[in-house]
Amino acid sequence: MKSRYKGIVFIVCSAFCFALMNLFVRLSGDLPSIQKSFFRNLVAFFFALILMKRDHVGFSGKKENLWQLILRSTFGTIGILCNFYAVDHLVLADASMLNKMSPFFAILFSFLILKEKVKPAQAVIVAGAFAGSLFIIKPSPLNMELAPALIGLLGGMSAGAAYTFVRSLGIRGEKGPFIVCFFSGFSCLVTLPYLLVGFHGMTWAQLGFLLLAGLAAAGGQFAITAAYCHAPAREISVYDYSQIIFSAVLGFVIFGQVPDRFSVLGYVMICAMAVVMFLYNNRRTIDPG
Repeated sequence: MKSRYKGIVFIVCSAFCFALMNLFVRLSGDLPSIQKSFFRNLVAFFFALILMKRDHVGFSGKKENLWQLILRSTFGTIGILCNFYAVDHLVLADASMLNKMSPFFAILFSFLILKEKVKPAQAVIVAGAFAGSLFIIKPSPLNMELAPALIGLLGGMSAGAAYTFVRSLGIRGEKGPFIVCFFSGFSCLVTLPYLLVGFHGMTWAQLGFLLLAGLAAAGGQFAITAAYCHAPAREISVYDYSQIIFSAVLGFVIFGQVPDRFSVLGYVMICAMAVVMFLYNNRRTIDPG
């Protein structure tokens, strides 16, 4: 039980770190999402290298896993770019909530890619989460934030696909630090050409905020890794949605942002579906039949 409480503390700390990451990305100002992504991943790359050295993990990617490493990294890069774009154009809580659709997309991609069965109850829960996302997206020609919201949802979908490949790579024997290092390095390389030809000059403050975003992201990765070392996902994953609360508070305090009533309804629906999925998975663990 004590280990479970430690897991909860770590995953809440992770949620806070990722909320800070989004805040620092927003504070870095009017810079291209690609440029923001590069600096965020550059910091993560060096953190992953340090972690690999600490854990004595080598560059031991298996040849047969290369295509999955590339796909994981491609979807992960798209996910970050879309999330950062949404963070810059939406209320922080809206952007965070759309990104938190990734676990529901992961269920769909696990069915398509890993051929894992989706129970009828899980399908209903996923459908409920997507219904909630519509209240945040507000699909209407009159909604000036429709495009950023759809891009934010695409970010959640891409992250869900990336997590599915992470799971597959883990099953295939790849170590977590190597997967993170490969992804961060890949993302830096594919965004570097744009950075070389379309680099936007930055103030020291903007550079500082981007480096802080990278540090916050690294802190989130370390904390979430520690969380799942102390307790299984089925027992603590629902607490990751505390990021929405942190993002809403930070958005209000720093930017004076107040989500509208439709977005709040969407938050409630998606979080409710996450709780239902959490309870459903726990019940299945206790009673597999």
